[in-house]
Amino acid sequence: MRKRVGKKKTAARIVLFIVALLVAAAFIMPMLLTLVNSFETQSELSSNYGTVFDPRQSMSEDVNLKLIPDRVTFSQYGTVLLKSPDYLYKFWNSVILVVPIVVFQIVVALLAAYGFTRWRGRLRELVFFVYILLMLMPYQVTLVPNYLVSDWLGILKTRWAVWLPAIASPFGVFLLTKYMRRIPKSYTEAAQLDGAGGWIIFKSIYVPVCRTIILSLAILLFVDYWNMVEQPLVLLKDVDKFPLSVFLAEINSGEQGIAFAAAVIYMIPPVFLFLYGEEDFVQGISISGRLKD
Repeated sequence: MRKRVGKKKTAARIVLFIVALLVAAAFIMPMLLTLVNSFETQSELSSNYGTVFDPRQSMSEDVNLKLIPDRVTFSQYGTVLLKSPDYLYKFWNSVILVVPIVVFQIVVALLAAYGFTRWRGRLRELVFFVYILLMLMPYQVTLVPNYLVSDWLGILKTRWAVWLPAIASPFGVFLLTKYMRRIPKSYTEAAQLDGAGGWIIFKSIYVPVCRTIILSLAILLFVDYWNMVEQPLVLLKDVDKFPLSVFLAEINSGEQGIAFAAAVIYMIPPVFLFLYGEEDFVQGISISGRLKD
């Protein structure tokens, strides 16, 4: 019986491994094809994808996906990085928009979460509940109020119109509050016995303990806002301030190779950020359910 049970468990693990491998391959394949296509010539892209890019072309409608280009070329990267400054300009627009959002949203979320954690009461719980209700609403619902408020404040068509609503987003407050409330109270009580005040407790206990969840939040926020499209389109208006996420959609159909190269460059920051903080990211998400009061 034990041998049969052991064989069944082994077979189940093999099946689960194969399923996980197929799912992983399905998620990785678009990135891999983007990378491969960025090194292909324009003529090879046209022949491989037929009428997908340009229906006016009289070519075969069959799509030929290749993992190895017939001829490797770096001309697209030369155009993106050297010949056409628009791509790098939009790339730095993305950096200028996203980095302040990530940094200051974490700062605001840490302070707000600390307040909701240390000082509890019916009024504060009601405020927290109402604040978190905003997280249930998609951004498209709050886009019109954000537009009207930005216009009233006189910051419409500036980066502040994108920064301020994002910095005040409730997601970080919710995540950090739930995490902080699982930190044992004995930590705070021991610090209070030693004469530590609220700021010292926050700086010396809560922030270090929340290090992994802070890094996890930073990765989630960066990936989310790095791919934003609606906010810049509605709130900025000025094409010169658009991030690369918006500009990629405007590359015309005759520049598929350049589009693939720009997409690869666009993917580098979030991929490297995730790889850098992968261990802390997994630990921060998993450990949030293990700390108890």
